[in-house]
Amino acid sequence: MKFAMIGLGKMGLNLVKNASDNGIDVVAFDLSAESVKEAGAYSEHVTAVSTVDAMLAELPTPKIVWVMVPAGNPTNSTIEMLAEKLSTGDIIIDGGNSNYKDNLVQNQFLTEKGIQFFDAGTSGGMEGARSGGNFMVGGDNAEAWKTIEPIFAALAQKDGYLYTGKLGSGHYLKMIHNGIEYGMMQAIAEGFEILEASEFDYDYESVAKLWNHGSVIRSWLMELAEEQFAKDPKLEGITGRVQASGEGKWTVEESLDLQVPAPVIALSLMMRNRSLQDDTMTGKVVAALRNGFGGHAVTKK
Repeated sequence: MKFAMIGLGKMGLNLVKNASDNGIDVVAFDLSAESVKEAGAYSEHVTAVSTVDAMLAELPTPKIVWVMVPAGNPTNSTIEMLAEKLSTGDIIIDGGNSNYKDNLVQNQFLTEKGIQFFDAGTSGGMEGARSGGNFMVGGDNAEAWKTIEPIFAALAQKDGYLYTGKLGSGHYLKMIHNGIEYGMMQAIAEGFEILEASEFDYDYESVAKLWNHGSVIRSWLMELAEEQFAKDPKLEGITGRVQASGEGKWTVEESLDLQVPAPVIALSLMMRNRSLQDDTMTGKVVAALRNGFGGHAVTKK
């Protein structure tokens, strides 16, 4: 089994190492010469190359190319480039956090060229990529899926991959997964904020550890909370600014299009947006209105 990986960032490089550990040969390419060098030095199963043409020359037929670069223009331009270089029967896997709607458009011109296309939602973070990930894979050609399934079987933990059928369904499922993730993280964060505001003096590392041993809310996220509180008991070394990768927003947009209520996910997205602001006109207006009608105190700068 042999495939190529374009993109040797935090996820791509770990996936390459994971595949190599499982005896799969990988041709590794990235624009970063340093990343290519690191991949090539890892094991005899990894062939590091400095150009896309050299990468393709190393692959048997059908050529299998996994794209693991940032979503949006980097992924889209990479797929467009590959469409010009690959042949009928070759396979492209988009493993990034792409919008499934982009994949639907790409599938049209790739199908016209006879290139098989799969969208693979990838979860589990860097740790999963390195030693057992979680994959949600869509693609129209069930026969071509049989060709690449051994790759996912090797990279995933037990029961950690699913072929979801129609192209676009993989990244759609990952999009909803990330929306759920937004809500879960927001609930955990709000719980600790209430604890912080209370009259009691809790050791948050111990609380997270407790909740992760037998409680209803035990989870990997709670394990991560325990790890972070162990490093910084009150998280005083970081700010509360939280970026959004886009998939939470797409999930909310999809809920609106389908007229399916998703208040928890929507509000968790709004709270991420709020975290990026040091102060807001909204807060000022509400404070001013409360002061105006009820004489409620306002905080002066």
